[in-house]
Amino acid sequence: MRNTLSKIAFILVIAMLVLSACAPKTPVATEAPETEAPPTEVVATEAPATEAPATEVPAEQFVFGMILVGPYNDHGWSQAHYEAGKYVEELTGAKMIYLENVYDGSPDHPGTTTSQLGEELVAQGAKLVIFNSDAHQEEAIKFAEENPEVKTILASGDSAWKEGKNFKEIPNLVNIMGGMEYGKMMAGCAAALSTTSGQIGYLGPLINDETRRYASSAYLGAKYCWTEYLGRDAAELKFKVTWIGFWFNIPGFTSDPTQVANDFINQGYDVIISGIDTTEGLTEAKKSTAAGKQVWAVPYDYIGSCEEGAEVCLGVPYFNWGPSYLVNIKAAMDGTFAAHFELNNPDWADINNKDVSAVGFVKGAALNADAAAKLDEFIAALAGGLNLWKGPLNLQDGTEYLADGVEATLQQIWYLPQLLEGMEGQSVSE
Repeated sequence: MRNTLSKIAFILVIAMLVLSACAPKTPVATEAPETEAPPTEVVATEAPATEAPATEVPAEQFVFGMILVGPYNDHGWSQAHYEAGKYVEELTGAKMIYLENVYDGSPDHPGTTTSQLGEELVAQGAKLVIFNSDAHQEEAIKFAEENPEVKTILASGDSAWKEGKNFKEIPNLVNIMGGMEYGKMMAGCAAALSTTSGQIGYLGPLINDETRRYASSAYLGAKYCWTEYLGRDAAELKFKVTWIGFWFNIPGFTSDPTQVANDFINQGYDVIISGIDTTEGLTEAKKSTAAGKQVWAVPYDYIGSCEEGAEVCLGVPYFNWGPSYLVNIKAAMDGTFAAHFELNNPDWADINNKDVSAVGFVKGAALNADAAAKLDEFIAALAGGLNLWKGPLNLQDGTEYLADGVEATLQQIWYLPQLLEGMEGQSVSE
């Protein structure tokens, strides 16, 4: 009998071991892929002090996601956003996860839409997702509508602007943009004060409302400083815009920005203002100057862009997303996040204050002392209320845009239909 019971017990133990081996395992959360970029460094939340009550539970770390249109280290648009995310991490203890090189047709994410990538970040714990490009607008809206519990930020875009043309009532979506019109005016001024040929080339991305108004702002700044500070005739200033077709080079899809920059140089343009996310204009100006033909450049987007060619850099207008991201992520953390549209101008008390100003301009080493002084004077005039979006102004085809003395509304600037009269280049996509 004992032998029989022992045998039965042995059989039951074996059966239990087999069943436990066959049981399904608890799924493990997917971590952000390491092949696209180094993992974000996160400081772990400290445990409660030993004297705290045993029932106290440490707060869950807030996770926010970021979808970057380009590489996180592009020395341009995407790096400015990435570093803003790091700024938020430092000041809040939140954790950032991100994906880079996200755009239609990206070889990094074949067969996956931008909204689906946003959902991947949510699956990894993100409670808020930032889409960092105008190129993401449709997919960001789709994501926000399909994930109403997730707070969503679209950098650029106008879907949350009640007075805009594309407003949609989406309670969990915020649009944020910096008032880069001012930064571009500063770029144009620095270019006009530095050119010896009177020819400025503008290296543009794709053509849309945003890029038209930024290129036109650069032209207005150049024309003002050319005429007011140098006393030159506006007709003597040549300002040409060439578009590559996207925010950065995509071989086989866009024009090559390196070639476009060299075309400017070969045609006698001695200043290249960049409107794209990357630094080809600056690097080609550096190469030309090293070869004996002086060319200057004004890169874009990122405070550190001049590092790619400091000896030819006149300065850089840049976005500082940190302060606004901080406010909105804190709002998501404390439950006060609400849909709205932000257009954040420079803080005129100090345009380079990293904790306050959304747009800044850092003067470059190649800007001579006289030009730097005049640029400071121009910036002070803008701070004092100088408005270059004031008539008389015509559109490129000669149509009246603003009558004499009339100031443009924000909507007229935002949805500028053409380049301005006096500019050379394509105004609309073919």
